[in-house]
Amino acid sequence: MAADGNALTPGEYIRHHLGHLANKKQESIVDFSVINIDSVVVNIVLGVLVCFVLWLAARKASAGVPGRFQAAVEMMVEMVDSQAKAVIHNAASRKVIAPLALVVFVWIFMMNFMDLLPVDLIPFIWAHGVPFLNDQTDTGLHAVFGMKDYMRVVPTADLSTTLGLSVSVLLLCLYYNVKIKGLGGWAHELVSAPFGTSKNPVWAILLGVVNFLMQMIEFVAKTVSHGMRLFGNMFAGELVFMLIALLGGFAALSLSGGLFFVGHLIAGTVWAIFHILIITLQAFIFMMLTLIYLGQAHDAH
Repeated sequence: MAADGNALTPGEYIRHHLGHLANKKQESIVDFSVINIDSVVVNIVLGVLVCFVLWLAARKASAGVPGRFQAAVEMMVEMVDSQAKAVIHNAASRKVIAPLALVVFVWIFMMNFMDLLPVDLIPFIWAHGVPFLNDQTDTGLHAVFGMKDYMRVVPTADLSTTLGLSVSVLLLCLYYNVKIKGLGGWAHELVSAPFGTSKNPVWAILLGVVNFLMQMIEFVAKTVSHGMRLFGNMFAGELVFMLIALLGGFAALSLSGGLFFVGHLIAGTVWAIFHILIITLQAFIFMMLTLIYLGQAHDAH
């Protein structure tokens, strides 16, 4: 990218690519009025695509010898179903949670997979490739958003996305705690676990307060770590791809550019191959933690 005809420095290049297409400029670290439009749009598009592909697989499934597409989907379904059975022993709950876990796994994998696209491809198309985006009038999208070249396409490298997913899991955990144990049973659990209670009224109140605080800390810690783990890994992977892209940029600016270009190709290929394992593993870990947390909501302390 270039600003006012001048090439960006490496630091400016990375800061630029870490910027979001948003409804407004973020004024502080925590600003709930800011909506990262790029993350929201990519999330929705990939979510619809995942649901369509899984629906298509179910619609075309046959009892005979499966094709490659059906076999791949069946392997994922069996994998998720076996993990769900090992963690969640309520058959009725599994009818909802197992398909949910499958969608979560494939959806997060697809969001992670966006990291394998060339770093500058989508931002370049956004800034230069679509005619109506370059309209300089008040009706042009760039004028509306005021952020012409900003476009991040890895939703899981956006903390608002990963924390949004983990908060959704938390809400499901609260729902199943009430559904399985009853409101009274769960309320009793909140003040009696993990340290138990006492027949002495004073100690019973003290233990109840401590137990409740520990339960709240556990819910918050699980939710934050659930989202931060995925975000941290994907954000770091995105930064590595940006650094590798800078090698390609330096190749065109130096006399020894050939060496930079070879290094760019080798590093990019090696990291992309390794990153395939990372994006799959992170999707699996998020899915497994989702199943574990929902399983814990079914268990009585």
